[in-house]
Amino acid sequence: MEASITVRQLEAIAAVTALGIDMWLRGGWAMDFFIGRVTRPHRDVDWFAWSRDGDRLAAALTNEGYELLAEPPHDRQLDFVRGELDLSFALIDEDRFGHIIVAGGPWAGQRWPDGMLDCPRGQIGDLRCRIISPAAQIEIKRMMPVWVPGMPRRQKDIEDIALLETAVAASRER
Repeated sequence: MEASITVRQLEAIAAVTALGIDMWLRGGWAMDFFIGRVTRPHRDVDWFAWSRDGDRLAAALTNEGYELLAEPPHDRQLDFVRGELDLSFALIDEDRFGHIIVAGGPWAGQRWPDGMLDCPRGQIGDLRCRIISPAAQIEIKRMMPVWVPGMPRRQKDIEDIALLETAVAASRER
């Protein structure tokens, strides 16, 4: 019997984490790894990675059978596909003040939320990996329709924000 897409995505997360390249889960999977369980099906696996590691990341994943898609431009994001698996790496840089910024494209130099990369590893079962902070996850999900005019506020983002806020509040009570 063929493994579900969720199982294959978790296997891909484990394999990408094992590459030894600095990267952080973002989006729905980052939320799940913060909460500690899979909360819903995911269409893809989203990451942040340093732009300086882009060539190394592309070589490693194409060596594993992933196809590097031509779009979007590779100065801002690397998108890979292998069968039903979609992996997306938004590229980041650091400005002279140590702030995490968008690496390329029309928003190059714009800051990501402060403290975004300052989060302990998240975990689902025995699988641990770096994730962006829950505060950054909430801010990005809230602000994306503002930052990208015309992008609708998605119901799954509203639900994710509520789950994250509940999980953050519960972690403070411990």
